[in-house]
Amino acid sequence: MEIITTGTLIFNGMEGTRRDDIRPGTNVMVELTEDKRTGRLTGGKVLEVLTTAPMHPHGIKVRLENGLIGRVKQIITI
Repeated sequence: MEIITTGTLIFNGMEGTRRDDIRPGTNVMVELTEDKRTGRLTGGKVLEVLTTAPMHPHGIKVRLENGLIGRVKQIITI
């Protein structure tokens, strides 16, 4: 597991494939649908967890507080 630090944010490499790890208010990096092929990640805070299954191999789908929807690729701990 690679740990990358940038300022006060720590990207702990925790994947967003387990629904139990993600709750409203969690800081995450998501891959938006339009960025699937580029691999570009967008940061934000979870407003709502949309995936109902306990796990998803491509990441749990969430709605961010800014209204964007994407699949969680990393969970950010501060």
